[in-house]
Amino acid sequence: MKIEYVKVGDYYLPDLILPEEKREIGRWGMLRKAYMKEYKAGRYNYLLLTGKLDSYLADLNEQAWELADRLEAQMKDAEGVTEELKAENPMEWVRHCNNIRNRVDEIVLNELIYV
Repeated sequence: MKIEYVKVGDYYLPDLILPEEKREIGRWGMLRKAYMKEYKAGRYNYLLLTGKLDSYLADLNEQAWELADRLEAQMKDAEGVTEELKAENPMEWVRHCNNIRNRVDEIVLNELIYV
C-alpha cells in the first residue's frame, strides 16, 4: 500500500481516501455516532481512521430497526392491540401504539445504542 502525500502550506499531509458506504446510517446510527464521539472516543477514532465507521453504523442501524420491529410486534400481540381495536376505538389504539413505540425506543437505546 502506497501512501500519497499532499503539500499544504509548509506541511505534507497524507492523502487519505475513505471508502464510501452506500447504505444509510439512519436514526439509530446517528445516535450511536454521537454517543461514541462523546463517551467512546477511542473506539470512534479507531473506526473512523480505519474507514469502518460508516459500515459499522449502517449495520447497527439495521440491527436496531429489526429489533424495534420485532419488539413492537410482540408487544402489540401481548397487549391485544389489533386492527379490531383500531376500528372500534381509534384514539385508544393510537395511545397504545404510542406507548409501545416509546417503550421500544427506550429498549433499543439501552440495549444497542448506549452500550
